[in-house]
Amino acid sequence: MSHKSGFVNIIGFPNVGKSTLLNALIGEKISIITSKPQTTRHRIIAILNEDDYQIVFSDTPGIIAEPGYRMQKAMNKFAFSALEDADVLLYMVDVTDYVEISDELGKRIAKVDCPKFLVLNKIDQSDQDNVNRLTEELLDTLPGFIPVAISALKQVGTDQLLDLLIQNLPEGLPYYPKDQFTDRSERFFVSEIIREKILQLYHQEIPYSCEVLVNSFKEDSSRKDALVRIRADIIVNRKTQKSILIGKSGSAIKKLGTEARKDIETFLERKVYLELYVKVREKWRDDERTLKSYGYLQ
Repeated sequence: MSHKSGFVNIIGFPNVGKSTLLNALIGEKISIITSKPQTTRHRIIAILNEDDYQIVFSDTPGIIAEPGYRMQKAMNKFAFSALEDADVLLYMVDVTDYVEISDELGKRIAKVDCPKFLVLNKIDQSDQDNVNRLTEELLDTLPGFIPVAISALKQVGTDQLLDLLIQNLPEGLPYYPKDQFTDRSERFFVSEIIREKILQLYHQEIPYSCEVLVNSFKEDSSRKDALVRIRADIIVNRKTQKSILIGKSGSAIKKLGTEARKDIETFLERKVYLELYVKVREKWRDDERTLKSYGYLQ
């Protein structure tokens, strides 16, 4: 029996539903999802394994047209790296809030030599005439793309998309062991879960000024029931942001810790003791040394 394997990379502007699609195709929650743009900051790999194929999906940060600081430039670099190693490329758009593709991005995508799909998402929130109009308009800009209309949230059209991806995979051996589902560590996903709760519970600039660092991750083997002790630092830009994160008498950070702990316990399938600390590092999003230590720069 022949075996197929390849990298299926998802790109697009912020908040078009890339992470929702990835989770739907994998059948697991790999990427965090919120209604806020720029939720995904790193390139995240998720692996779908079956006996006769392995798909290595890449979820990427939304492409930012005008990066405001060095961290956003690094996020764009993660997104554009998906154009370099794709065996199948998915360019995803939101049919309810279409952002016009720039000439530069269109040229970069056109140079990618692999099967390419135009994924029109959120069709459950639009009408067929609008979807058809937008498809025609985009195919003028992106010739050679295969259009697929879906609702990632409702999982409408996602099975058909997966079938098309499998059909277009090259033949080859698996890139990863068949029991592996991501290249990221448990620590990474714990930090992402905490950051997801920050995005959900806080408003305005606060979530975008935060970074989460898991400094300690230890399993307490002295207990009969497995307990994981986790300490994480939340990095912010200013002292005022620290005060907002903590809240009056610590009420806000207590709620954050409770909500995050519940989801971390579900993810790890173990009891968790979570400690959160807030630290101020001014202008960390523009500091090269700090961004390197946080994994944004090589």
